[in-house]
Amino acid sequence: MDLLRSRAFWLDMVRLQFGLFLYGLAISLMLEAHIGLDPWSALHEALSERSGLSFGRISQGIGLVLIVFSAFALSVRPGIATICNMLIIGPWVDLLRPLTWFPSTDSLVFGTVQFVCGVLVMGFGSAVYIGARLGAGPRDGLVMGLSRRISKSLRVSRISVEMTVLAAAAVLGGSIGLGTVIFALLMGPTMQTSLRLFAVPNDPSPRYRRDPAE
Repeated sequence: MDLLRSRAFWLDMVRLQFGLFLYGLAISLMLEAHIGLDPWSALHEALSERSGLSFGRISQGIGLVLIVFSAFALSVRPGIATICNMLIIGPWVDLLRPLTWFPSTDSLVFGTVQFVCGVLVMGFGSAVYIGARLGAGPRDGLVMGLSRRISKSLRVSRISVEMTVLAAAAVLGGSIGLGTVIFALLMGPTMQTSLRLFAVPNDPSPRYRRDPAE
């Protein structure tokens, strides 16, 4: 109850929600660029088509599996942000994409620019919500936990995970294109740079106990 009365906690919650909105915005930008999907989305799409379940349900299911795996195999404690990430980002994507003013293009040049902007927004959004220290999302938690476990940089662990997911998506028939390659190569460096820029520690675990003086 002391935590719920803490002003710092609610400021962190605002930061978390803003970061998740940016994440949803980034995914929407990449989807509407129409040059291919990021590895995770391509995998979700392929599994959705094969199973008959919705894209959102598949995303949530995989998120739950990753939360359990990261907790037991990589000692990544799930937090409020972990659950919010799994539940909230999808609805933001569903809300933003149908808006008449939201950018959508079939041009390769403009699509590439829009997709890269999406990657940059996602890297920034990751630093915003992870910096709230209420836990990392299922996929970011996996990457950061793996980085600590194998003693490699976020760039290496992120690219390794994305390439593995990309291979699985390709085998299952997911939408692979230029955007897929751009995301796999740029997201790791972008996320690492954003975390350093905002001085966010390479630890996705939540801080449940707050300093009353904060």
